[in-house]
Amino acid sequence: MHICFDGKILKSGEPVLSADDKSYRYGDGLFETIKMVKGQMPLFDLHMNRLFSSMQLLEFSPPALFTPEKLKTDIISVCNKNNCTDLARIRLSVSRGNGGIYEYDRDRIHCLIESWPGNPSYNQLNENGLVVGVFPHARKSMDLFSRLKSANYLPYTMAARFAKQQQWNDCLLLNTDGAIADASIANLFLVDGDEIITPAIGQGGVEGVMRRYLIDKMRESGFAVEERAVFVNDAAGAEEMFLTNAMNGIRWVGRFENKILKNNKTRSLYHQFIETLWS
Repeated sequence: MHICFDGKILKSGEPVLSADDKSYRYGDGLFETIKMVKGQMPLFDLHMNRLFSSMQLLEFSPPALFTPEKLKTDIISVCNKNNCTDLARIRLSVSRGNGGIYEYDRDRIHCLIESWPGNPSYNQLNENGLVVGVFPHARKSMDLFSRLKSANYLPYTMAARFAKQQQWNDCLLLNTDGAIADASIANLFLVDGDEIITPAIGQGGVEGVMRRYLIDKMRESGFAVEERAVFVNDAAGAEEMFLTNAMNGIRWVGRFENKILKNNKTRSLYHQFIETLWS
């Protein structure tokens, strides 16, 4: 397998990050998980919009040649090298560079691109509903940085471990107000009659690209989508629940805590907006 580090294709086993990399030391970095299907990246523009707006918020100083076009070229190169252009999971990681926490004059971003063959299940709606619960040991903040897909992923890592210990498929994380932020690797949607509800940006969840794509498509098609604070009681009372991310699109939840959920509307949304995205 190969990687691309700062524009150079290298063998994946070669060391590339130094001990004073700011992403390693302080979590001072960002990442994107991108899906490639048949040599195309359907949500690439949304990924780049999020990445570059996040870099601006964090006051990163990218070089002039660090552009979406160059990143696309590097991604395609490493996917070709790894023979996974038909279906790939791509991780693009950006760090502020090397140095101490106050060494701003040494800022020089590093970019690491990794790719792996994708699981065929990425292109299918899950047959069995997910089992989901609530992670009790962390509360996400609701500040300017909470929506970023940052290298500081500790609450989500611990939530994923907790879910595995409970024999669940995923966990919902709460914010400091006790409302739902998101899940460990996905955004949350609820179906309540004709209304589709999702935690608003600003409620502590990561601003997912699939979330953005799906909301826009649903509203264009006349669906009522409400973005607001969502509490555990809302989830417990919902008719359906599904999770979204860039790799799977939509995954339906079959059981939340002790409640069994349907998937009628979720299945319809998948076929209307997600299945066509991958074809």
